[in-house]
Amino acid sequence: MTDVPFGTLLRQTDARRRRTDLLMRVLIIGAFLLAMVPLVSVIWTVLANGLGRFDLYFLSVSMRGVFGGMDAGGIYHAIVGTVEITLFAALISVPLGLMTAIYLVEYGTGLLARMVTFFVDVMTGIPSIVAGLFAYAFFAVFFGNGVRMGVVGSVALSVLMTPVVIRSSEEMLKLVPNELREASYALGVPKWLTIVKVVLRTSVAGLVTGVMLAVARVIGETAPLLITVGVVDSINFNLFDGRMMTLPVYVYRQFSQGLVPCSSSSTDVCIADINFQRAWAAALTLILIVMLLNLLARLVSRLFAPKTANH
Repeated sequence: MTDVPFGTLLRQTDARRRRTDLLMRVLIIGAFLLAMVPLVSVIWTVLANGLGRFDLYFLSVSMRGVFGGMDAGGIYHAIVGTVEITLFAALISVPLGLMTAIYLVEYGTGLLARMVTFFVDVMTGIPSIVAGLFAYAFFAVFFGNGVRMGVVGSVALSVLMTPVVIRSSEEMLKLVPNELREASYALGVPKWLTIVKVVLRTSVAGLVTGVMLAVARVIGETAPLLITVGVVDSINFNLFDGRMMTLPVYVYRQFSQGLVPCSSSSTDVCIADINFQRAWAAALTLILIVMLLNLLARLVSRLFAPKTANH
């Protein structure tokens, strides 16, 4: 048996590594392109069907007094409802979820921590309709059956949002090196101040991203809002009084109404598929709001992330 020269063996090994590297690059790029197909398809479909009705008038008026196939009406009342309900849900979920994550990572030991982790896992899989029924039943005890308010919808969304915030925040806090904590403790800094000044400051970019993921998780929910908030065509700024419209419910309502029969004797302009046009334009608005929130999250994480030597 002849010995293979070291140089030849090295070239063979390098060639095999290059082939493996090329194969993995092709597989990764192919998987990325395959994953982009449905995303591009959805965005293209929404743009193609929604741009025709999407304008300043559509964004600045409500559906009050709009009937049949009238070429009128907009989504201002739905935008107000979506923004207020989602922000109030975030106001409930973010502090609760963040404090729970801090407890699990920094303090949690024993039976209580295991129970909290178990119930968070259970809440992650709760169907959205169940969250809506829970919020409705809770407020019905105090306000009676038939209660419909924006705050009820916020509570329902917070039930869905809280476990996402807890899980994402927990993973981000675990990524903070223990050396940073130990260095802070060595300087005599108490634990609570170390968490505030070191741990949270180091992981702020990931925490903000997790919150935005949670917001994106709930901002498009329809079923719980149909139960808790209801449907209305007028503008309502008060979360604690009366029904409110939201963009997902608006899209559902317009699609469910379908085509409009137009009378030839009517003097008003009648568009048979006006409901579909409004629905696609509202869906486009919802996508733009989510994109705007993600851009805002990137800005916040860039501004508050700890500076490195390269900055």
